Amino acid sequence: MITRRTFLERIGQTSGGVAVHGAMRSLGLAVSPPAAWRPPAERAPAGTKVVVLGAGLAGLASAYELQKLGYHCEVLDARQRTGGRCVTVRRGFVSEEKGIAPQKAEFDPDLYFNAGPMRIPHHHTPTLDYCRELGVPIESFCAFNEAAYVHNASAPEGAMRLRVRELRADWRGYTSEMLAKAVTTDALDRPLTKDDRDRIVEWLRQEGGLSAEVKYAGTARRGYSSAPGAGTSSGVMGSPVAFDDLLKTGFARYLSTEFAMQSPMFQIVGGTDQLQKALAAKVQHVTLGAEVTAIEQPAGGVRVKYMSGGVAREVTADYAISTIALPVLRGVQVDASDGVKEAIANVNYASAAKIGLQFSRRFWEQDDQIFGGTTRTSLDITQIVYPSYGYLAKKGLVIGYYINGQGATKVGELSPAERLKKALDEGGQIHQQYASCFENAFSIAWQKVAYSQGGWAQFNEAQRKKEYLTLLRPDRQLYFAGDYTTYISGWMAGAFQSARSVVSAIHERAQRERTTTAAAAR
Repeated sequence: MITRRTFLERIGQTSGGVAVHGAMRSLGLAVSPPAAWRPPAERAPAGTKVVVLGAGLAGLASAYELQKLGYHCEVLDARQRTGGRCVTVRRGFVSEEKGIAPQKAEFDPDLYFNAGPMRIPHHHTPTLDYCRELGVPIESFCAFNEAAYVHNASAPEGAMRLRVRELRADWRGYTSEMLAKAVTTDALDRPLTKDDRDRIVEWLRQEGGLSAEVKYAGTARRGYSSAPGAGTSSGVMGSPVAFDDLLKTGFARYLSTEFAMQSPMFQIVGGTDQLQKALAAKVQHVTLGAEVTAIEQPAGGVRVKYMSGGVAREVTADYAISTIALPVLRGVQVDASDGVKEAIANVNYASAAKIGLQFSRRFWEQDDQIFGGTTRTSLDITQIVYPSYGYLAKKGLVIGYYINGQGATKVGELSPAERLKKALDEGGQIHQQYASCFENAFSIAWQKVAYSQGGWAQFNEAQRKKEYLTLLRPDRQLYFAGDYTTYISGWMAGAFQSARSVVSAIHERAQRERTTTAAAAR
């Protein structure tokens, strides 16, 4: 027997997540929204102190929320800036990678790119909450653009480079045709009612642009070879790619929009670093250039030793929150259980690399009518991300590659000049204008950046059941926070959710211990 669940699964296998959502709507299914954050109402016990290690988003948000409750917080960060991986590269920014000659960004004053987080899904409520609370303006981020390209250098000629809209229309058409034919016969032999069957067939006709005979022969959704215009110029629809050629491209994976990437998406006006700067401005005690060397836990407290300006220093507190990246924390003497030490040692971080390319003119807009969005390719550069700001300006800055995993590791081993050559050579296969319009560039490989040593934590299934759970629990006075303590690692919302979680945990504990102490004194 084939149930509705099985039917939806089969649609997903052939047509992807977008088609599944359409089928779910036709059958009346829905999704519930997440619960809202409610800050604690009680004030902190008088004199309670917390030291926060790391001035990235998780550390700053933790200190900010604790301050509001009345805790005394001190934040230490080894860098000479706040923000951690929340970095916007603009003119004058100097690279922080080890083992290569420093780069200095030479972009025009009004151009920039976000080397770390660059987008905010509409359902990442914590990030949007802080933008609203801190008065940080946001604007639309175009994650997917039907006019952008999907490119496969080994695909059949004529299908090597397709607009997303062309790919989507042809894929929807052919797969809808097959499903509609299956539904209108008894081939699937499933207990759907006649009304169910009629509704599904009608949905497939609309979804795929099929004829009354449930045949796909192209649709205006994929665009025109000659656009409609004035007078008698009614336009000529583009011809669909042959189904066999379409299958050979391997482009089906680009049709399913992951939940985290669904529209609408947003970005911080003027660069993502504007959010961390606004947050840092609210935190009272931040010491930069403070490299933590040891975390000790004497009875009932915590002592953090660090180097600052070549001088050994220390700070004591009732509790400590470590937001230090785990690869970096491996170099710190941590007084903790064997389980915590094992978790710190075992959790690896993903390699991640980006390059920003400044061009003398916005050819992607002028020549290709691409305004924002992403072109995907089978080449090593993986993707090209077009800017979602500065539309119609003279110049522009494109993210020439955004790579993670093994590909990013390989790119990170190249010199900046070699990285640039790869970006220009491979990107030039998609946009010939690269050769004549390029001006300057800046690249980053996060696995080589001091005090980051990677993009985001990667847990396998076994580690989620062991190391991950270990890091969620405090070790005496020491707590851990950061996007790696959530299931949305690598996103700003993960950092913010972890901060809220650890603040709640510390506050509940402090309230409980104050009550216990007061009762004992009676």
